[in-house]
Amino acid sequence: MPGNTFKEATRVQLPALVHLTRLGYKYYNKIPMGATALYDPSTNILKNIFATQFKKLNPDTTLSAENILSDIRKELDDDDLGRQFYKRLTSVSPVRLIDFDHPENNVYHCTAEFTCKNGDDEFRPDITLFINGLPLVFIEVKKPNNFEGIVAESKRLNKIRFPNKKFRRFINITQLMIFSNNMEYDAKGGIIPIEGVFYCTAARTEAKFNCFREENPLNEPIAPFHKTFPYLPIDKETEKKILLDFNVPVLRQNAEYQINCDVNTPTNRVLTSMASPERLLFLLKYGIAYIHEEKEEDDGSIKIKDEKHIMRYQQMFATLAIREKLNTGTKSGVIWHTQGSGKTALSYYLTKVLKDFYAQKNTVSKFYFIVDRLDLLEQASDEFSARGLSVSKANSKNELMKQFREAQALEGNSGKDEITVVNIQKFKEDPTEIELPKYATNLQRIFIMDEAHRDYKPEGCFLSNLFNADKNSIKIALTGAPLIGNEKASCKVFGDYFHTYYYDRSIQDGYTLKIIREEIETSYRKKITEAFENVQKLVEKGSVSKNQIIEHPTYCKALLTYIINDLLQFRNNQTSNEISGNELGGMIICETSEQARNLYAIFEEVLAEINAENSKPQNLKAGLILFDSDDKETRKQIVKDFKKNFKIDVLIVFNMLLTGFDAPRLKRLYFGRKIKDHNLLQAVTRVNRPYKNMKHGFLIDFADIKANFEETNEAYLRELNRYNSDQNENDNSSDSMLPNMYQQVMEDKDELIEQVRETRQILFEYSTDNAEIFSQEISSVEDKSILIKLRKALELAKDAFNLVRTFGDDNLKEEFKKFQIEKLPQMLIEVNHRIAIINQKEAIVNGNDSRFAINSALFNIEFNFSCISKDELKIIDDGAELCEKYNKVKHGLSKIFDHEDPEYISLEEAFHEICKKHGFKPANIAEYNEETKALHEILTRLKQLEKTNNAILNHYNGDKKFAYVHKRIREENKTRESIHKAPIISKYDEDIVKALTTIKATIDEKVYNRNDILKQDDYFERTVTQQIALGLQQFENLNPETEDYTFIQKRITKQYIDQYNSFYRL
Repeated sequence: MPGNTFKEATRVQLPALVHLTRLGYKYYNKIPMGATALYDPSTNILKNIFATQFKKLNPDTTLSAENILSDIRKELDDDDLGRQFYKRLTSVSPVRLIDFDHPENNVYHCTAEFTCKNGDDEFRPDITLFINGLPLVFIEVKKPNNFEGIVAESKRLNKIRFPNKKFRRFINITQLMIFSNNMEYDAKGGIIPIEGVFYCTAARTEAKFNCFREENPLNEPIAPFHKTFPYLPIDKETEKKILLDFNVPVLRQNAEYQINCDVNTPTNRVLTSMASPERLLFLLKYGIAYIHEEKEEDDGSIKIKDEKHIMRYQQMFATLAIREKLNTGTKSGVIWHTQGSGKTALSYYLTKVLKDFYAQKNTVSKFYFIVDRLDLLEQASDEFSARGLSVSKANSKNELMKQFREAQALEGNSGKDEITVVNIQKFKEDPTEIELPKYATNLQRIFIMDEAHRDYKPEGCFLSNLFNADKNSIKIALTGAPLIGNEKASCKVFGDYFHTYYYDRSIQDGYTLKIIREEIETSYRKKITEAFENVQKLVEKGSVSKNQIIEHPTYCKALLTYIINDLLQFRNNQTSNEISGNELGGMIICETSEQARNLYAIFEEVLAEINAENSKPQNLKAGLILFDSDDKETRKQIVKDFKKNFKIDVLIVFNMLLTGFDAPRLKRLYFGRKIKDHNLLQAVTRVNRPYKNMKHGFLIDFADIKANFEETNEAYLRELNRYNSDQNENDNSSDSMLPNMYQQVMEDKDELIEQVRETRQILFEYSTDNAEIFSQEISSVEDKSILIKLRKALELAKDAFNLVRTFGDDNLKEEFKKFQIEKLPQMLIEVNHRIAIINQKEAIVNGNDSRFAINSALFNIEFNFSCISKDELKIIDDGAELCEKYNKVKHGLSKIFDHEDPEYISLEEAFHEICKKHGFKPANIAEYNEETKALHEILTRLKQLEKTNNAILNHYNGDKKFAYVHKRIREENKTRESIHKAPIISKYDEDIVKALTTIKATIDEKVYNRNDILKQDDYFERTVTQQIALGLQQFENLNPETEDYTFIQKRITKQYIDQYNSFYRL
């Protein structure tokens, strides 16, 4: 494949355009700049298509398409991130621009490299998608392993396109932006997008790149949505049009291009998931949110922040799942989305989706968001208000009942979508029966409980009485953790899970951070331990309470001295170009409320003593949050000063703010007491919200919570096993039956045995006849030493082939024919790109780790501090990781054709031993960890074995007929050049490819229709000669002699006849 066709356009862009036509898009030829008859240059709206569709969707309107277009231009000039235009886009009155209810009434187009230009400034997206002529989506692509490809796109978007006011109209009209380098995800914990397909929407300064993972609850090789999608066949004329637009008609027969046209490449999968018409319309109508927030600066001024958000993929699938369940008659369920994954935002999207769902049933929906603390009421109210909802509050039972009675609560008069936020803290235990006023049958109450399900008591409480009073109500419980312990009683009223999204996936997607637990040992702690031991007997006898020790001034001062020093050093360590250390906050979870008061009382005194010993005094402010400290408004202001205004640096708490408190700047959590079950998971994950370039949240463990954490994880695991068992019982497919799958593999092993040839060198472990497959294979290699070894092997092979071709004898040349030299340049380029990517990753990780290691070393010396242990607090996932590993091992074993291979036998025995030892449901965390590790090792070995086997097989696959002829022509031309004789066809490889491709197409057609002509050698030779003549006539500059025809004809004939004989003549 010529080097100029192995690039991002041919590897990603063109296959993506072809794939879009399979989704229902019509390809619109490249639009030349200045073709104003086709499009409006100030908005890039396709004028004729827009006008035709406008008339179709609004047959009775007196407004003209040109008038609407004029209004759109004005709206897109607004500095509002396109809010006014989006309102128009999703409206149905007075006119419609899109028919969201009937996708077939819209028209969908795609085009390539459509320039967005204003004055001298311009940018040109690789692909633009239109609905009814409106350019609502653009797609940027990079070739795999392109150094800084996606990172560079992110910087270009955030640093150049968004801030440029000349691009405002184009950014405001674009609702969805997709970026791909056609690789599987590796986002370094989601912090920096490097490999994969990402999406975002418009922003003022910086848009977060989101991952998209198609719903696949059973971890099937191909997700159900993709497997069953009704793809249209590729229209050959449209494909031809696309290739001709890019001047690469030769590409259609190329093996790399055909691989990239597969529907399951990373790029094409996400295009199916996000850009297929129904999905895209859903995202456009329900998946966009405008956020308006205000922050008070130090000088008292108000800083206003406007943002535009797009629905995360797990939020989209949750809303789709709920809508589907409600449509089947389900009235209640639980959404288990891990802490920090955006449950309040999900609730906002739900109000939009369910409002329309019930409107189509001529029913008015009324939403109630139920919390159990005042601070959560304020937090939720602020978030809903920021998203444009009209929020009513009910902080008492009387306030709530009053809203039930008033007509306004049923109908609303704000003109906005509405929600009532209810705090049931004071009356959640109220057993009094509730009487709701009778209302029309077209009202549907929807209760969304944010962790409030833990307050449900089946024997009688406010919630149970409320639900009994309105048995038709919809009840949706949100939780960041599974229902464990006493909370499982909630299943009786809420039912099972609507949708799940677990902690491990949230970390991978970058919505939450990993949590590092630091167990500390300091000189003062040793003294405190001794003090405990000295009074332990008195404590046991009841003479002295434990609280008297931990609340003692000596204890509190020692504890606070360490915490302040630690926080100051942590902030200094984390200071970078992106983060001012003073931005980062801490929280102290105290063992008693009195201890919290004492710590707060001496905070300034201890800080002053620390500053007296430092050359650079630091200013820290503490805030005390207790249920009986200050009044509600004061506590509310303290929380705001910590979360938004950055005037408070340390929060000192006892029981408050441990659940539901969302402050991304909180990155240092000082655990002073033990917490159990659900509350422990909630408290731990207070520090896992992403904040700028932070990669971890940190938990400083004074209370030794590790045992409690593992106990909670055990309960978590049991609930996961129960949930997965229920899922499997509801699914009768063989893929859900792990033991049966394993047994089936073992029974079928005799049928799968084949002999494999051992490779002679490391290169044969990779595909060498297809550069795209080779690129995909090395993209999974993370060990740089392997890549360097591979690069060396490729370079040696290249040098060796040149030597053999020039000086080798015939036997040696014949041996080297097995290696495809034409792919070597691309393979070397791909290896070098992969090494560059890994260098980039190492720079990101090592830069941070080195700085942290140096700072920690100085910290140890200066403050006599040592960290006795540091580990990641990993919350057990949904069991999908274990299930997926079993599936992968089973699938991997079934793919190995050589069952006599010692490595295969060893792997089979190891897998059998795991199954025999633990079964498929580990009983505890230790077994879970052991099993996970063992399966991971088996998968690593399986992957290597499969890679080796496939490389050997792939080395002998593929049609080499015309590559053979091409090389013979090139060799003959070299001989002719030395005697000044005209070359066959051309001295340029490019012309030779064009000629042979033309000849190949016609001969293949004849052979396909009548392969019996191959039995008649003379007849076939004449046929080949005729096709050569016809093919070469298309090249006006070529005038080959008869001997050239004979040269080509003999070699092509031999290739086809040899191939025929190998298939049909034994």
